[in-house]
Amino acid sequence: MDGVTAAGVTARARIEARADGRGGTALPVLEGGGPLAPRRTRAHGTEARVLLVGAMSGPLGGDRFAVEARVGEGARLHLGSAAATLALPGQAKGEARYDVRIDVAAGGELHWLPEQLISARGSDLHVTTRAELAPGARLLLREEQVLGRAGEEPGRLTSRLTVRLGGAPLLDQELSCGPGAPGGWDGPAVLGGHRAVGQLVLVAPGSPANPAEARMLGEGTALMPLAGRAVLVSAVAPDALALRRRLDEALALLTADRK
Repeated sequence: MDGVTAAGVTARARIEARADGRGGTALPVLEGGGPLAPRRTRAHGTEARVLLVGAMSGPLGGDRFAVEARVGEGARLHLGSAAATLALPGQAKGEARYDVRIDVAAGGELHWLPEQLISARGSDLHVTTRAELAPGARLLLREEQVLGRAGEEPGRLTSRLTVRLGGAPLLDQELSCGPGAPGGWDGPAVLGGHRAVGQLVLVAPGSPANPAEARMLGEGTALMPLAGRAVLVSAVAPDALALRRRLDEALALLTADRK
């Protein structure tokens, strides 16, 4: 953790994965604390695994959280979180920020699979996720956002996701929900009254056996092909459990298509 000020908590986690020369993945950099404490868990084959374990609640108003993950050539990293992230109102005025920066080298692979982000009533959170991928890099990214706890109105949540492949834009989208967000966010063209929204981004070099085509995958779930043999799956659902189920089903389908 970097520090606590009158404006809120500033915290940063840094993870770096490199090929260890023996067919596995080493973690020469594993830094962080407080709400963003990275913990190494049991490796799975050649893949290193890390969980972000929060020792504090938040982010609260005024907090600044950041996660930086770098994956070198030939390394494989699975990065997740031990529990949901709960955005709460704080004593400090102003929005909280949660910034994720991902950098994957050619031949590297990252799975960024955090638990849900819950926007509690009265909170104000701006989330940005930026992924820079070299040609030949592999990425599986999941985002899940839940607007309000059970029976609760949501806070203000703005989320922007940017993915670049070889320096060229692959995906750049932003969603803003809750009090003060642009009108229509809860309408039929966006969430349609649902309170959970999420997406999967899969970037995998090589030609899949069945090239992706834009289509519905089921209720509230749509697939869209992106450049560079990548795909985007977007889903809405009435609650967090239904959202996870829809994204898991989509991931199973995508994995089968690429075998």
